[in-house]
Amino acid sequence: MMQCLPFFISPQLSAGSPCSCEVGAEGTKKKKSKNLAKDMKNRLGFLRRRNESPGSNSAGKIDKSMKSVKPTPEEALKWGDSLDKLLTHKYGLAAFRAFLRTEFSEENLEFWLACEEYKKIKSQSKMASKAKKIFAEYIAIQSCKEVNLDSYTRDHTKDNLQNVTRSSFDLAQRRIYGLMEKDSYPRFLRSELYSDLINQKKASSTSTSSSS
Repeated sequence: MMQCLPFFISPQLSAGSPCSCEVGAEGTKKKKSKNLAKDMKNRLGFLRRRNESPGSNSAGKIDKSMKSVKPTPEEALKWGDSLDKLLTHKYGLAAFRAFLRTEFSEENLEFWLACEEYKKIKSQSKMASKAKKIFAEYIAIQSCKEVNLDSYTRDHTKDNLQNVTRSSFDLAQRRIYGLMEKDSYPRFLRSELYSDLINQKKASSTSTSSSS
């Protein structure tokens, strides 16, 4: 097992904290101290921001395969109406994911998407298996991709695992959707990535006029 790098360990943490995620007896993933993980994330984010110019973060690049569904400026402007319009557009979803990646909060969107896929499952046994996996990966305390949920929602979702249904994650999903809607979504609309999309027509016409 890899050992934690000494300079990442804060004085309040135990030097014996495990570095890798492990699946416990109840299927709940355990990880090293949450504070240590956040400290490492913040350090890495700081280093990336220092080495890259604003708006050019490599983590925020959109997959080239999305080029065929790139929206017109008019289409992109509609994303400003609601988060739902952004997420239902294939390129919009990819753009938002790329943005969240630069903020190290991609797990919120991943959890929301996992819940959407979960609700499409028809087999009860597959549903139960998927439910445990989602809980272990995103909701269990100190899970590797733990999303920010209040204790009531976490406990309520855990209780739902006793008898899984398509609505087992509805409350948790609504909470995370609301978090993205109030927090990340407004910042995305102010981002350089989004600004470039809605201003591409203007930039294109300027370039054409200057070359003529």
